[in-house]
Amino acid sequence: MNVTFEKIDDVNGIVTVELAAADYAEGVKKALKNIAKNRPEPGFRPGKTPTALIQKKYGEAVKYDEVNKATSEALYNYIKENNLRVLGNPVPEADEKFDIKNDDFTFKFRVGLAPEITSPVSKDLTVPYYNIEATDEMVTTQDQNLRRRFGKQESGDTVESNAVVKGIITELNEDGTVKEGGIVVENGIVGPEHFKSEDQKAIFVGKKVGDKFTFNPWAAADGNVVELASMLHIEKDDVENHKGDFQFEVTDSIVLRPAELGQEYYDQLFGKDNVKDEEEYKKSVKEMIEAQLSNDSDYRFTIDAKDAILKAVGELTLPDAVLKDYLKQANESLNDENIDEEYAKARPQLVWQLVSDKIAEALEVKLEQEDVVELAKAIARNQFAQYGMPNVPEDIIEKYAQEIINGKQGDQVRQQAFESKLYGAIKDAVTLDEKNVSVEEFNKLFAPAEA
Repeated sequence: MNVTFEKIDDVNGIVTVELAAADYAEGVKKALKNIAKNRPEPGFRPGKTPTALIQKKYGEAVKYDEVNKATSEALYNYIKENNLRVLGNPVPEADEKFDIKNDDFTFKFRVGLAPEITSPVSKDLTVPYYNIEATDEMVTTQDQNLRRRFGKQESGDTVESNAVVKGIITELNEDGTVKEGGIVVENGIVGPEHFKSEDQKAIFVGKKVGDKFTFNPWAAADGNVVELASMLHIEKDDVENHKGDFQFEVTDSIVLRPAELGQEYYDQLFGKDNVKDEEEYKKSVKEMIEAQLSNDSDYRFTIDAKDAILKAVGELTLPDAVLKDYLKQANESLNDENIDEEYAKARPQLVWQLVSDKIAEALEVKLEQEDVVELAKAIARNQFAQYGMPNVPEDIIEKYAQEIINGKQGDQVRQQAFESKLYGAIKDAVTLDEKNVSVEEFNKLFAPAEA
């Protein structure tokens, strides 16, 4: 057996595999022997079929399989042993002279090679980094949101502007009398705060338990079929038949009372005794906002860093023909007519994958299991926090993190953990052009460029 490589250009080459009979003969012999032993033939007991019959019936097919197996092993062993950075799959070149009856064979494979890339990541590369300023107004807004989240629902006698109102909803005739056979919702619930009509909202505010008054659900919901069907407990198709007035009898008014500042609230939000007074509370709220904003800043950095790196690398030459063949083999919906369009879509991601792999190698970035676990724990904490549970015990966080890693999200979390570590290393390695910006200025960075 002889395997050679000829480089055509920087990203294309030919691997030639030359086989002699000795390279596959033993495999053919064993395969035919196994067939004779295990496959029954008419007129012969298992294992007693004459060798000549087995050879005549299966010889060429077995030889073809063994030649193919020996060729594939030789090809991929050569690629591995010689560290050829092959993209896609080797493409066999057609050989019109191929004849399975021959003893010696020569196969040629066109291979696409990854281009040589030098990592541009160093202090010579400057990337903008936007520090978003946390304002007093943001602290106030966050304070209000947190206190509402950790507030308590209380029943009251009077309907306030932000109350959830319970009552009996009864359909009326045009003259204001109760409609016989009309809709009656015994356990109706409405939130006037969310009404589309200010006039309808004003009807509820100030009413007391036991009061009866007239309102118009259609106007309150501005004709929203889904909201009306939910409010009146009817099918969406029936909403058009109930545009008139209804009577509402208040049975309860429930208001969310924001949490009061104090040690119980501080402990609930930040953990026991971590915050002890209002000054520390506002400082901690600001730090919470800054941590959230820092995540946004880091996300923007990934965009700017990628742009700067690709610009520094410049246009890469890829083995486009080989890669297009590979895509067509991997996806039955691709053919000669649409491959150019689909390849154009896939090419930028492939370029970035090659560049980022080179950067990871240069910066010695390796994904450790600890990185994956820490990200999964952060995801778990965030999920609990969204449900108003910011201080879940660590053992529960660990349990949910393992479920995330071992579940459907596992591969996604590992990829995200690697990217986070890679961009962290890039951030440390480049020169940051830091800019302090407001939230409004930061958001404008994501606005579409004007034509």
